[in-house]
Order: sequence, then C-alpha cells, then structure tokens
Amino acid sequence: MMLNRVLCKKALELSEKFQVIAITGPRQSGKTTLAKMAFPKKFYCSLEDPGLRRIALDDPRGFLEAHPEGIVLDEAQRAPELFSYIQTIVDRDGRPGQFILTGSQNFLLHESISQTLAGRVAMLKLLPFSYEEISGTGYDIHELDDLLFTGLYPGIHERVISPKDWFPNYIQTYVERDLRSLQNVFDLNLFQKFVRLCAGRAGQLVNFSSLASDCGISHNTVKSWLGLLEQSYLIFFAKPYHNNFSKRLVKMPKLFFYDSGLICSLLGIENSAQLVTHYLRGSIFESFVASELMKYRTNRGIADGLYFFRDKTGHEIDCIVEAGGKPVAFEAKSGRTVVPDHLDSIRYWEKISNQTGLSFIVYAGEEKMRIRNTNIVGWRDIAGIALY
Repeated sequence: MMLNRVLCKKALELSEKFQVIAITGPRQSGKTTLAKMAFPKKFYCSLEDPGLRRIALDDPRGFLEAHPEGIVLDEAQRAPELFSYIQTIVDRDGRPGQFILTGSQNFLLHESISQTLAGRVAMLKLLPFSYEEISGTGYDIHELDDLLFTGLYPGIHERVISPKDWFPNYIQTYVERDLRSLQNVFDLNLFQKFVRLCAGRAGQLVNFSSLASDCGISHNTVKSWLGLLEQSYLIFFAKPYHNNFSKRLVKMPKLFFYDSGLICSLLGIENSAQLVTHYLRGSIFESFVASELMKYRTNRGIADGLYFFRDKTGHEIDCIVEAGGKPVAFEAKSGRTVVPDHLDSIRYWEKISNQTGLSFIVYAGEEKMRIRNTNIVGWRDIAGIALY
C-alpha cells in the first residue's frame, strides 16, 4: 500500500512557482516515493547509481537538457557539480518545476544549494510518517505503546519488519554510510554511544557538560555531534520561549527525536510491554508529541519553530508554537487519566503570558474534554489541533 503524503500537496503547489524543488529528510523517510508520486511525468534518475552518475557528470548540460519535461534527481548531493548547470538552465528558461532534487544528507545538500541555487529553489522537508498520515489506513496502530515502540519510519510499515530488526540496521547504516568520511567523527563506536546517551535525554534540557563527561569527549565535540544528528534529521531542538517575562528563564534548549521507535531501540527496549513501565516512558511520549507538532507544520511548509517554557523556579510548559502571533501551549502527559495537578503549569503559564483558551494537554487517553478553559486532547487527535 502506498500512502498519500501530506507534503505532496505543498510540493505540487511550489512546483508552479519555483524552478527547483528540493526535498530533504532522513534516510528512509519516503523522499523517492514522494517525488515519483508527485511528478510521475518527469524523468527519474538516481545519482546513487554509479553508472548514471558518471553519464550525468560526463556531459552535464546534455544530460539535463535531454529531458524537457523535467528531471527528478534522487540523492542529488552525490553530484553537486550539476547544480551550477541547473542554475544556468533555469536562469535561461525560467519555467517552474523543471528540477526536483532529493537528498538525505542535509549538511551536504543544503550547502551546495545555498551556493548555487539561492532564490530559485523551494526547500521542503519530508519526515517519517505522521500519525495523521497512517490513521485510518492499513498501517494504523491502535495502541499507543505499540506505536511508540514501532515508530513511524515507512520501511517498517511497508515491508512489515520488526522494529527490533529494522532500527539496529538503520543506525549502523547511517553511521557507516553518512558519517564515516567526516573528519569530526573520529571514533564511530564512541559516536554510537553518544547517540544512545542522547536517546536517554529525549525530552530533557541539553546539558553539554553532562553529555561530554558521560561520553568522554570535549564540550565542543558534543556541540559538533549534536549538529550532525540535527542535520541528519534524527533529532531537533526546542528553544526557550522568551517574551519579556520578568521571571528568570533557562537558556538551554530541549532535545527531541523525530521518531519514538528510534529512541526505544537506542535505549534497548525490546517490546511495547517493556515500554509501559519504563522510567523514560513520559519523556518518550513527550518527544512523540513534539515530533507530531513538527511534522504537521513541515508537511505543510510552515516554519518549524518549536519552543518550550521553563523558569528558574521549575515551572514548565513542554512545547510552545506560535499561531497567529500568539503562543499556543502544549503539555504532554503519558497517563490515561488527566488529574487536577496536570493543570498547574497551564494555570501559571496563562497568568504570566496573559493567554487563556490557547492551551492543550495531550494525554495517553482517548476522550476530548475541556477543563477550566484548557483543552484536553487524546493522542490520536493531536493533528486536529496542530494549526489551531
């Protein structure tokens, strides 16, 4: 079964305005499938194929101009030399939607594009499935803990592979393929340990000194390696939300993973039953909620800014996004019951932000309700509130 990705609509819309569309994202997020579905009449070429890459590089102008209907260049970062020729063609021709580029390695693809195709390219990001995309399909998972454990990478669902088999191989391939040639990863085994330590900190403030000490690396190496994980679309950060509040606020960002199944694998969780009582279940659920908010926005081409609030006295809001110029607050609660104490942080936030009615608690239950101006929403319904 082939799912219709939400990002497809935005890609088609932008292809009528920009000469080049670039679709980036983590490996195995479905970029190739999306490009073929959205642009079936364009010639498809995978630059991962050494033979095709050689043909393209031997006569780049002839190769690119041989397909007036347009070209989908998969894994475009494998041949950045083509970008200058693409620039020449689109500047001369001017037709929108001529070239569709896909690439997994953001740290290579984005650098090449920014140097040659600035102003001509629309950048899109395809993440693993959102729950919105699989809900009601043959890929739907009806129990929350099964979903958190399995994750939402397309390959697991399309090929019916156990997460226990899929994720270790994914992680190994990512390390060997994407990072082996990078000079700032000097010890691959140590880097894998670092990634596992990051999984244990999902949903928490990033303490660079603690990570450096636990992994046995320098403070600067921690920053560098976190940058690689972010550029490879494995993790993302929420920034502290500052809006002239009088309270002293923390300055460190919060760390999240785009996929809860990846967190579970890195933590050594072997099945969903273990997750039910795992001491990090709350953090994993919070990371899932944050990633769903991000996916909803990026799938629609909306700026993916995510924030949180925490002051020096310990008051905290898990996630904040801005909609219509106003901050919308989200608290993630992994229990199946909402209790009065869950509203404490929301009440404090509404008092200092002077915002009421724009707060949500996303919990592990099923029912929607409203308690004292706060919207209580089950985990299945998070997509319905993501744009408010």
